[in-house]
Amino acid sequence: MSIAVTGCAQQKEHSPVKWPEADAPIATVKPYQRIIHGDTVVDNYYWLNDYFKQGPDSGEVVKYLEAENAYTNAMMKGTEALQEKLFNEMKSRIKEKDESVPYLKNGYYYYSRTEEGEQYYKFCRKKGSLDAPEEVLLDVDAMAKGKPYFAANGFSVSPDNKLLAFGVDEVSRREYIIHIKNLETGEILPDRIMRTSGSATWAADNRTIFYTSKNPITLLSEKIKRHTLGTAEGQDVVVYDEKDNTNYIGVGKSKNGKYIFIQSQSTMSAEVRYLKADDPNGEFQVFQPRMKDVLYSVVPLEDRFLIVTNADNAQNFKVVETPLDKTGKENWKNFIPHRQDVLVQDIDEFKDFLVVSERKNGLTNLSIRQLKDNVVHDLDFGEAAYTVYPSINAEYDTDVVRYGYTSMVTPSSTFDYNMHSREKTLLKQQEVLGGYDAEKYVTERAFATATDGTKVPISLVYKKGTKKDGSAPLYLYAYGSYGSSMEPTFSSSRLSLLDRGFIYAIAHIRGGEEMGRQWYEDGKLMKKKNTFTDFIDCGQYLIDQKYTSKGHLYAEGGSAGGLLMGAVINMAPDMWNGVIAAVPFVDVVNTMLDETIPLTTNEYDEWGNPNNKDAYDYMKSYSPYENIEAKEYPNLLVTTGLHDSQVQYFEPAKWVAKLRATKKGNNVVLLKTDMDFGHGGASGRFDYLKDQALEWAFILKLEGITQ
Repeated sequence: MSIAVTGCAQQKEHSPVKWPEADAPIATVKPYQRIIHGDTVVDNYYWLNDYFKQGPDSGEVVKYLEAENAYTNAMMKGTEALQEKLFNEMKSRIKEKDESVPYLKNGYYYYSRTEEGEQYYKFCRKKGSLDAPEEVLLDVDAMAKGKPYFAANGFSVSPDNKLLAFGVDEVSRREYIIHIKNLETGEILPDRIMRTSGSATWAADNRTIFYTSKNPITLLSEKIKRHTLGTAEGQDVVVYDEKDNTNYIGVGKSKNGKYIFIQSQSTMSAEVRYLKADDPNGEFQVFQPRMKDVLYSVVPLEDRFLIVTNADNAQNFKVVETPLDKTGKENWKNFIPHRQDVLVQDIDEFKDFLVVSERKNGLTNLSIRQLKDNVVHDLDFGEAAYTVYPSINAEYDTDVVRYGYTSMVTPSSTFDYNMHSREKTLLKQQEVLGGYDAEKYVTERAFATATDGTKVPISLVYKKGTKKDGSAPLYLYAYGSYGSSMEPTFSSSRLSLLDRGFIYAIAHIRGGEEMGRQWYEDGKLMKKKNTFTDFIDCGQYLIDQKYTSKGHLYAEGGSAGGLLMGAVINMAPDMWNGVIAAVPFVDVVNTMLDETIPLTTNEYDEWGNPNNKDAYDYMKSYSPYENIEAKEYPNLLVTTGLHDSQVQYFEPAKWVAKLRATKKGNNVVLLKTDMDFGHGGASGRFDYLKDQALEWAFILKLEGITQ
């Protein structure tokens, strides 16, 4: 490898990447016209939608996806040994025989444990003491045997501790069947509840559960139903039917066990219904009718309700209180007032304390408030970039809050904190096998200046000794949608990049909520392009500050972050040497026009409704699929899942087909479709590492690193 001197920095020059000789698939062109708002667009690859519609081209769709997989395998030939090495080293850092920190609920300690060589886990409990005999509630390892995909979730034990409700998905469409297990006899009851979100909420009678039912076509959470044990399939009672298809709905129980809540929420408004848990056949009451642009959630205390809300222009949210028998907004009084510099994210209630999850200056914080005298204190953590969050706190009458803590150099840690004595106890830290030493790595926090002058935080981690002279390869990750904050957390698999000289960075771009609610508002709807320009500006900052250089800068994003990848390679194609777009949302206009696609109507408040011309025009101006041009694009690896219910497989498939037919130059475009899985990839705890190894090998090949 030769070295070229540029200014004061020494920058490695790449030898041209040698790819195997292989013919890329060329998708058949079948013109389809989209006409709306007087605008006619010809979509040559619309036919790739046909698999789930069972149209005339559904068989051809599968053949095309399989041809793309074969091409990707051919192009990555020669990296098999590297992929195997990466998989083995990432797997070797994971403690195979392990156990979660037990938590106490209703007289039992619950935990999960993993066995050596097994992909899944066992969900267990012990009565009264950790020295008591173990009771295996579900052996998920055994349940998943022989299945390409298996997910079990929503574990919910009845108040008398005798029954367990749980959801199972064997397709990876996030459409679960709820089963009930008798924990005394081990019998799985005949009750089978189809097409659910997976979780169930028990009423106080130990015979009634409430659950969220999904539409079989759109997979939208559509109804809340009541099931009484022994009721025949299809006979459950609808207790709530959501008429607004832009809302998500769910059902749950308060920590004190007294109330069952139904939450209906869109991006911009919410409505809560509640019912006494000991009155399962009663009528749910509206807590406060939905109000335009007002979000709220409810937590009951012994003597009042607390509400987290953005009502009355409290953009960063505040906490109000109201009597148990007067829940309307006219009775709400400030409990924790709105603050311009602090975002209230959530509250965790205890009998004598309140734990408030907050965010200030891009960092998370836990604020402890004693309810009796309103004395407040914050926890202190002392790192430049970190993440802290409440862990499982199932008990209501306790002085101890459990929380999780991690940073880009600190493995995930679980603490118990006594809110009276203010003493914290480390219960467990993720064990990284192979001798991980945090002192060998450095984490930093930097701020890039965006095009409009906004300061955008960046979290970085690298191995000590890595030169910041422009020669280091840098892997830049971001998401930037739905108000989801990308936290600076630890990853043991990331060490495989850091130990090979990479710097890893997270760009906390607008569209997330890292810097408060306005940060989200400034990266959605008609301001969505801020998300993309922020990411490009972060990349340019890292080049300017000589963390890396153009030939060594790589990017990744998934789902809505895949939209980000599609947009930035259209806007600044020469900035990135390689890009990974995982399950990317890249055909924005067509998806948002199709109300039969899961999630479309729920997302109008995020992206806009393209049936409105202004939204259509703006969306079309950035949608990656719509804006492909005859120019050189960076090397690209695109991943998807045939059964993906969040971002349908045809979006990345169409995008790749059009890119390959349009782009210039010799950079590669690879598409890897998992024919068995969906949005989250493989379900086993090791299988996903094979996908990670492929991604790392793709980037390392581009960087000229062969082992």
